[in-house]
Amino acid sequence: MDRRIQNGFERGKSFEIEVDGTKVKAFEGETIAAALLAAGKRTTCKSNAKKEARGLYCGMGVCMGCRMIVDGKPNTLVCQTLATPDCKVKTQNALENWWASK
Repeated sequence: MDRRIQNGFERGKSFEIEVDGTKVKAFEGETIAAALLAAGKRTTCKSNAKKEARGLYCGMGVCMGCRMIVDGKPNTLVCQTLATPDCKVKTQNALENWWASK
C-alpha cells in the first residue's frame, strides 16, 4: 500500500530501492525515510540491549533513530539520505559498527 498523497502533487521519476531484501518504490528527490514511511515500514534499527524496534522520530538527523545500513555503510541517517535507484538498505542494531561510520 502506498501512503503518499496521490492528487495535486508532482513527483520525479519512480524507481525501486531494496530494503531488507524487499523492493520498495521511491521517487527522485525523496529520502529513503520518506520511501519507507510511504511503504508502511517503520523499523529502521533495533536497540542493542533489548532488540526493540526503533524508527524515524525527528526526521531531521538529530535523534539518530533512523540509522540504517545503506549500500554497506552502517549508521546512515535515512531521513537525510536521498533514495537512489537500486540502493540496498538494511535494518541494523542501534550501534552496529558505530566506529566504521566515523
